[in-house]
This record gives sequence, structure tokens and C-alpha cells, in this order.
Amino acid sequence: MSGPFFHGTIADLLPGDHLEAGHRSNYRPEVVMKHVYFTALVNGAGMAAELASELSGGTAIPRVYEVEPTGDFEDDPNVTDKKFPGNPTRSYRTGMPLRVVREVTDWERLSPEALQMWRERIINVPADQRGEILN
Repeated sequence: MSGPFFHGTIADLLPGDHLEAGHRSNYRPEVVMKHVYFTALVNGAGMAAELASELSGGTAIPRVYEVEPTGDFEDDPNVTDKKFPGNPTRSYRTGMPLRVVREVTDWERLSPEALQMWRERIINVPADQRGEILN
């Protein structure tokens, strides 16, 4: 598992800042996350950032950061074990902080059609019906 690695969010961060577990899930706000999630695919992080923006009301700026894990990490079981065996999405999680290296601005934004599809599949669905999170 080699990088670079990326994290999508609505947080406004600077190089050297840390992303840490212990925050509420964007997808299931009643769940406090024990992990921080990241991917080796910049556009996957971009999609996560855009969904985080939509889930927060659509006014937050979606941001993508190149990050470095500060400790051990594993395949994300919410994606790899359930939806994409073998981890072709290159999605990971860690209980340790991720250090921000830099903000990435050249990721591919979702088309209006793709964003509408995600609104229908996730955003417009009540939080308690968005599926289980293996935390």
C-alpha cells in the first residue's frame, strides 16, 4: 500500500495540520468515528469532499488534501469487504492521525448528473437508513 494518499473534507486545513478520529460521521451523524478514512485515488477523495459538502447543507467548500498516515492503517472494510473485494478503490482507514501535506486543487469535480445521483442514493436518504458503518 503506497501513496500518495488523499482525504476529502470540508475542513479548511493547512500543511502540518492533523486529521484525527473522534468526529461524527458525515453519513451517520449519530456515529462518532474511531477511524480517519483516506484513499490513494485523488478523485475518490474529491467525491467524498463533495458529498461532505452536500451533507452539510451544500454551502461548505469541498477540499482535497494530500495526507500522510502517522501510524498503521488497513483496508476500509466499509468499502472493500462489502462492495469492492480486493480494494480497487484503494480506500483505507486508520485510528492514528493523518498529517496534511498540501491542498490538492486539480481533482475532477462530479458532474451535475453524478451529484444528483449521489443526492438520491445517500444525501436525500434519512441518516439512519444510509447503511451500517463498520466502526
